[in-house]
Amino acid sequence: MVVGENQPKILIVDDMAANIDLLHQALGEEYEVLFATNGLDALAVAAAESPDLILLDVMMPEMDGYQVCRRLKAEEGTRHIPVIFVTALSEEADEARGLHLGAIDYLTKPVSVPILQARVRNHLELKKRGDMLERLAMLDGLTSIPNRRRFDETLEREWRRCLRAARPLSLILIDIDHFKLFNDHYGHALGDRCLKKVATALARTQTRSADLVARYGGEEFVCLLPEIASEGVQSSARRMREAVATLRIPHQASPTAEIVTLSLGAATLTPSRLCHAGDLVETADRFLYQAKSAGRDRLLWGAVEIPDEA
Repeated sequence: MVVGENQPKILIVDDMAANIDLLHQALGEEYEVLFATNGLDALAVAAAESPDLILLDVMMPEMDGYQVCRRLKAEEGTRHIPVIFVTALSEEADEARGLHLGAIDYLTKPVSVPILQARVRNHLELKKRGDMLERLAMLDGLTSIPNRRRFDETLEREWRRCLRAARPLSLILIDIDHFKLFNDHYGHALGDRCLKKVATALARTQTRSADLVARYGGEEFVCLLPEIASEGVQSSARRMREAVATLRIPHQASPTAEIVTLSLGAATLTPSRLCHAGDLVETADRFLYQAKSAGRDRLLWGAVEIPDEA
């Protein structure tokens, strides 16, 4: 059978090839099936492939299923993956231990294929609904682009990643010039429409999947650019300013221009133990303030000043 791109991924972890074959036969027609025969391989596959569900044996050499589950739930990248224990251990204490470690279900061998299929189907449906709710919780209700919560979580994650890799991280804070005057002149309904148009235009300027444009609050937006230094910041900012200027949204109340324009403040640094993500935001905010004070409709940027190590 040809595996479809949208098929859920199931990782089967068992040190017995016959058990893997049995589960594969039961599930392979509906799902993309991955497998691992030991705990370390299971952790590596889970981290690399991000399966939608893991079927995990308990009794394995070197690292048993309980240890694997504990490590899966301890890692940010894999803690969200639901785990079903499939094991010959049938004592109530064994099941309680598995569920206590974070598994969502516990099946004992020999497994009934119809029961297995039904449990897998039900848990995947629950995960699908949960994922959808999580995605909605990360979107701004007005503009439908990522919200402040999504930005904060992404910033922390990218900060840690760039810290490990010694790679630069850049951030641009974006403010719609004289937006209060826009609302006062045109009304809040047109103000909301303006925010939506600007948000869509900003989001479309990003050419890399790693970049994030989010609504920061009010008429402010933010763009996070992992592994981008000053030249890339200027290029990204230029695209954003041009995209919004192309909209030609009238702003008769603006003392800066006859159309909606942007002020931008940006900062770049390579994360280190001597600073934190808040320094990046604070520096970008300072440059944004300077851009607005200098007449608006412009970008100011610079590097974050990192204190000397004591």
